[in-house]
Amino acid sequence: MSVEHRVLTDVANHVYHDHFELTGANSTHAGSNTWAVRQRRMKGGLSDGVDVVELDNGALRIEVLPTRGMGLWRGSFQGIPIGWDSPVKLPVNPAFVNQTERGGLGWLAGFNELLCRCGLSFMGPPGRDADFKDHPILGELTLHGKIANLPAHRVEVTTDSVTGKLTVTGVVDECSMFGPSLRLTSTIETTVGSNSLTIVDEVTNLSAKPAEFQLLYHTNIGRPFLEENGRFLAAINEMSPRDPRAAEGIDSFDKYEAPDAGYAEQAYLFRLIGDAKRQTVTLLRNAAGDRGLSLRFSLIDFPCFTLWKNTGAEADGYVTGLEPGTNFPNLRSFERAQGRVTTLAPGASRRVSLEMAIHADKNAVSAVASEISQLQETSTVKFNRQPQASFSP
Repeated sequence: MSVEHRVLTDVANHVYHDHFELTGANSTHAGSNTWAVRQRRMKGGLSDGVDVVELDNGALRIEVLPTRGMGLWRGSFQGIPIGWDSPVKLPVNPAFVNQTERGGLGWLAGFNELLCRCGLSFMGPPGRDADFKDHPILGELTLHGKIANLPAHRVEVTTDSVTGKLTVTGVVDECSMFGPSLRLTSTIETTVGSNSLTIVDEVTNLSAKPAEFQLLYHTNIGRPFLEENGRFLAAINEMSPRDPRAAEGIDSFDKYEAPDAGYAEQAYLFRLIGDAKRQTVTLLRNAAGDRGLSLRFSLIDFPCFTLWKNTGAEADGYVTGLEPGTNFPNLRSFERAQGRVTTLAPGASRRVSLEMAIHADKNAVSAVASEISQLQETSTVKFNRQPQASFSP
């Protein structure tokens, strides 16, 4: 039998595993004896009870956190580390994250993933939604929403020894009485020997009422891709600095500096260029151009893109964020006024996908950079040197 399917967690049916391992020792796929799918449950400290599912395709290894909204903690490709060195060293069980503390910035107490989602019913800075200012549930917005701090209630893995595909799927509910009832069904898949993984997410409105939703993929990258003289590349239609602080660095928005303890974060907001099918790709590459990480996605799924630069001291989190989103990470009421907040009808779903790939030599990095250059040739850049009212408040 080529396909093997295992349920790791199913809360409704009392299925739990503290440890699980499946390897390709008996697989018929070429080179697939190197792959493995493993699950472990962390014990002790703030990580107590956090489940980690490792997808290892023999070249690319990624650790998925079902306990933290199906985020990606960290990984490696052919020994090259993928992720960043956060001051938060280990995954934090959401039970220990109070998102309302520090004026709604409590989300940061668990922030250390390579990729975490922001949403589902809201994302962006903490504050009050002006259109629901008197509503006790819909009006209060904490940093970047709830989904990254909600555990999956069902997790399953599937392996195919013929195609070499390895898949983990988790189901996470963001539901409240008198509030939104949204379900995320997330599938993360890779193929034996591949340099990439694909995330396919479906958001469903479980309510009998229409529901707004927002989704942003906070993809956070440190060394060896991020370093002094590293570059961000994308085919840009229009770009705006988020605020006056970002405007200070407008002439070098696509370049990175060495770690600086005095650095204050900067963010830039983009509308990107796609091909005939509205597909686009962004790239972070190191100074030598022999290490790169790309994100490939549809502008239909993610019409908005944010570049977050936080090149502070190593100890404080030397990191940059490549962030495709359904909208920009502003207060929901502002994004609603700009027509960028999606509404799902009762029972309706929205399906999106994102591919992350690692490029480990100059030829591979150059190929992606060339693709971006060709896209850019189809349009000139509208380059805003100061914040624009259509992009940010």
